[in-house]
Amino acid sequence: MKNQQLWYKKLVVAALTVSIGLSTGIVSAPHQAEAATANAAITATSRANQVISIGKNYLGRPYQFGAKAGQTRTFDCSSFTQYVFQRIGVSLPRTSKQQAKVGSYVSRSNLRAGDLVFFSIPGKPGVINHVAIYMGNGNLLQTYGAGGVRITNIQSGTWSSRYMTARRVL
Repeated sequence: MKNQQLWYKKLVVAALTVSIGLSTGIVSAPHQAEAATANAAITATSRANQVISIGKNYLGRPYQFGAKAGQTRTFDCSSFTQYVFQRIGVSLPRTSKQQAKVGSYVSRSNLRAGDLVFFSIPGKPGVINHVAIYMGNGNLLQTYGAGGVRITNIQSGTWSSRYMTARRVL
């Protein structure tokens, strides 16, 4: 019985020490940074899943160049990304060129779900004119031309050769 009481007292002291250390900021900065990074990654993944889920609700919705922002009858590429991200509280500018300037640069080899991926279009090589949402596993959620909102693959001949850059906004 005495050993149990001693063990319990040690446990209580240890718990209080950790609790005081956490509340007063005594816990070392590297551990705090690791915890913050892990929490940010979990949050970004959750938000990316929300964006993709919301966007998939509009599969098949018609494409219309210059579609009015904020409405959901038709979308162009950037009104689609703007609308879907706005639904989770992330404001994006209206055009793909403007959207390509927000967030942080991401290399093609480091794409994660929820990243915005930018492309040129036929007749305008080297000029950003299209945006899509990266879903992971090489898949894009986008709208362009016939078929409206749909899932395509970044490795397809159409998109692979027109890739320009990517940005992370989550």
